[in-house]
Amino acid sequence: QVQLVESGGGLVQAGGSLRLSCAATGIIFSIYAMNWYRQTPGKQRELVATISSGGIKTYADSVKGRFTVSRDNAQKTVYLQMNSLKPEETAVYYCNAARQRLGGVKDDYWGQGTQVTVSS
Repeated sequence: QVQLVESGGGLVQAGGSLRLSCAATGIIFSIYAMNWYRQTPGKQRELVATISSGGIKTYADSVKGRFTVSRDNAQKTVYLQMNSLKPEETAVYYCNAARQRLGGVKDDYWGQGTQVTVSS
């Protein structure tokens, strides 16, 4: 029943921009931290950006100043605006929803990912 669906990926030239979206169903969206990860085959999954349920934003050092994460709780959607993209940022980008319940039990949901390809 829980579903996270990413969209907005595609092919872009180096220096270009993309905006990724992730629409959630089946969760009380507003109480979850929403995160963006990316992964390239053979490499460890990397946390790119996160926005807490209270709207606090954090970024990987490599993207700070170029990427912006935001959320629209009414639309149950999180966004990742990516500017000045670099070829090495080619990856599958994943949306993640996470929270920790009282007692330490975690809820952790993932989307299927959207491919971002940055050409040089």
